[in-house]
Amino acid sequence: MANKNLNRLGRIDEELKKEISNIINYELKNPNVTGLISVTKAKITPDLKYAKVYVSILNSKNIKTTFAALKKSSGFIRSEIAKRINLRITPELIFVLDDSMEYGAKIDQILKEIMPKEEN
Repeated sequence: MANKNLNRLGRIDEELKKEISNIINYELKNPNVTGLISVTKAKITPDLKYAKVYVSILNSKNIKTTFAALKKSSGFIRSEIAKRINLRITPELIFVLDDSMEYGAKIDQILKEIMPKEEN
């Protein structure tokens, strides 16, 4: 039974990740949300009351402002989720900044700078 529940939670996580990503990229009309925002992961609690949403923000004018605006927009995003995903309870969204992509981009840049140019 527990395995079946884990599979269901996994499916909900994937569905949340996909829908939240669509909402942020196509329907959120907040001018303070700038840059490329990727939902890297969504993790719902077993009681379905909360969902942690990991987001990566690249090329933003100001990451702190964008992240704060995203948190402020969580009510709108949650109401859109309620319309799209059929759950008894629509989870409260908790946004978490995932800077692993930004970190990876920094590492790539450093490697480009220190690696000698390849000669043809």
